[in-house]
Amino acid sequence: MKLVLFCHPNFLTSQSMPRFARLLKTAYEARGHSVTVWSPRAHVYKWIPRGRLSKWGGYVDQYLIFPLWVRRTLYRVPPDALFVFCDQALGPWVPLVSERPHVVHVHDLLALRSALGVVPENRTSISGRIYQRYIRRGFRRARHFICISRKTSEDLRRFGAISDASVDVVYNGLNYPYAPMATEEAHRELRAAGLPVPDGGMVLHVGGGQWYKNLSGVIRLYADYAARFSPQRDADTGHPLPLWCISPEPGEAVKMALSRVPVQGQVRFFQKLENRTLQAVYSIARALLFPSLAEGFGWPLVEAQACGCPVITTDEPPMNEVAGDAAQYLPRLRSAAEVEAWASHGADVLQTLLDEDPVGRAKRVERGRVWAKRFDTDKAIDGYLSVYHRVMDSHAFEPRLKQRGLV
Repeated sequence: MKLVLFCHPNFLTSQSMPRFARLLKTAYEARGHSVTVWSPRAHVYKWIPRGRLSKWGGYVDQYLIFPLWVRRTLYRVPPDALFVFCDQALGPWVPLVSERPHVVHVHDLLALRSALGVVPENRTSISGRIYQRYIRRGFRRARHFICISRKTSEDLRRFGAISDASVDVVYNGLNYPYAPMATEEAHRELRAAGLPVPDGGMVLHVGGGQWYKNLSGVIRLYADYAARFSPQRDADTGHPLPLWCISPEPGEAVKMALSRVPVQGQVRFFQKLENRTLQAVYSIARALLFPSLAEGFGWPLVEAQACGCPVITTDEPPMNEVAGDAAQYLPRLRSAAEVEAWASHGADVLQTLLDEDPVGRAKRVERGRVWAKRFDTDKAIDGYLSVYHRVMDSHAFEPRLKQRGLV
């Protein structure tokens, strides 16, 4: 196949989508497909000093200059090429090729849901609401979508107002070969990375610090767990495991939650870990706390399970869709008024998991490892290409139907 990938510009702060585009390009070329990447270049953006105005310069490059370039270039693209949008946020460009074979990858609709006012925890500004509606108006012109979870698929139809398009679900594949690392090897990796080696492991949280990661809730839960131990270590109560947060440095809301952690507890923050170092952390962690308020997918759930780390997460999709029956579940934290009861219940679940006998824990770990194997990059690429071929076949068949007056 001849594939043209639309992707986000490299000059944006977030690089997750450019990484996804590079993964697709590498995988498709390895399978013999021809791949071209189209993304905006920094013209206006590079002349504006970093700050609030630079964002608007980036918008000029993305939504005024880049579409002109696409229109000039389209005539050189053969009719049997497939246009692939690596993210639904690229929706404003979809109308440019809506009559050509195309597919839109959809990762999550959290920003759109917030803009529509259905996420009370994340209020959106007027400009943000306008921007998200602009994106939706564009991607609604698409006829074929691939979503990363059933939850995202449901959100696309409901909030994206998609009704007559084909929507497929293809789960993400792990972007690194996560697997259990032997304890001594994991300890060596931590030392080499300049990290401490906690006796007995740690409780772990991995996230980007976004509102929906519920980091304040994680810390409140941990504070309740730590409070069950005596400030002075003794034979009867022992001592709580430390909490490691692989996430940005705490903001004000998180600092308020940290003030509730008793002296016998310990919370540490780490950033920018290499994949192998993160693998070592997962491998010695006693549990992953991932009680998100929302997700598009939830990478740490699968990464932790692949490394043999049990998971505690939220009993709502897509978290329960992605983590499966090997995980332990908490109800979603709905409001600040219920945080104390929620944290106390979560601490009960955490303590029960940590106290699980070796046989039970081994069974749970194995179930998680088996479950995580379904999130394989090669399977994901197979799934994408299967949809691509079906889209190309449908576009090849459509002209014959039009000739017969059937469409």
